Amino acid sequence: MRETFDVPLAALTTLRLGGPAKRVVEATTEDELVAAVRDADERGEPVLLVGGGSNLVVADSGFDGTVVRVATRGVEADTSASCDSGALAACGGILVSAAAGESWDDLVAYAVDQEWSGIEALSGIPGLVGATPMQNVGAYGQEVAQTIWQVRTYDRQDRRIRTFANADCRFAYRDSRFKGSDRYVILSVSYQLREGDLGAPVAYPELARRLDVAVGERARLADVRPAVLALRAGKGMVLDADDHDTWSAGSFFTNPLLDDAQVAALPAAAPRFPAAGGRVKTSAAWLIQHAGFDRGYAGRFDDVSLSTKHTLALTNRGDGTTTELLELAREVRDGVRATFGVTLVPEPTLVGCAL
Repeated sequence: MRETFDVPLAALTTLRLGGPAKRVVEATTEDELVAAVRDADERGEPVLLVGGGSNLVVADSGFDGTVVRVATRGVEADTSASCDSGALAACGGILVSAAAGESWDDLVAYAVDQEWSGIEALSGIPGLVGATPMQNVGAYGQEVAQTIWQVRTYDRQDRRIRTFANADCRFAYRDSRFKGSDRYVILSVSYQLREGDLGAPVAYPELARRLDVAVGERARLADVRPAVLALRAGKGMVLDADDHDTWSAGSFFTNPLLDDAQVAALPAAAPRFPAAGGRVKTSAAWLIQHAGFDRGYAGRFDDVSLSTKHTLALTNRGDGTTTELLELAREVRDGVRATFGVTLVPEPTLVGCAL
């Protein structure tokens, strides 16, 4: 377990923003991860868990506590998952368990290479495995709630290991029991995947068009992954050190879930998708653009802007600050609210700052 002090958090986030952390501990094993968190708890220090840093917006003042970098590794596959092992199980199922510190996209690539389907549309998403249950990571018609079998955690309150089955994770749109709470440290995640060279039924129209299939049809895994990567790259959503459009936290706002009155107030052209609980989901990117904030919009700022490829990403152009980024985010949020009566909600975790 390696310990360093006064570490700039900008170097640990994909936005490349954020002031220093008082102390950083890198945990390479599960025992080290639990021990690092437990030690900080016993000393009464605030704890911030950092994986890939792709979903963090850190204050310019930094973090006055212990940052625990999750660097655990390990992937195990059980090919004997039976048809009666639970609600997610299927004949020919593969149970894949990965340490929280494993690269998410490396796990997706591995699954596709092994011809295990269920997470292929989540290709190219930055960050680590342990972050995926937190906000029920999803894209292009898939979300991890569809395949997560169980989540193994360290419970900081009860000071013990706890494992949650899928049904106990309280998954919802970009949400779970783990989001917004620092009680549980995710140690590993198990996913139940299906064997075969075909991916899950394609649920997202844009991806279906790219693959030349109808929505609901299946395509070869070997075709789905590159198609998703190409779509994400076209929106600046695949990390590239030389492309400032990828110096972001991904989608900065979640797609709003609206009630009947809000839906009725939308323009006829606004996208509408059915959502759980009888609500309707609309596109945050569409609302932003039609409220007058086009791609590349920077307002009065020189060093932060909306991505030049996608209105949903706020980006650091090289010398930005978190303060500037949040001011731009407020301008966009307030403009959408004034135009459409819808308040956008930030998707990243805000550390030491607020919108």
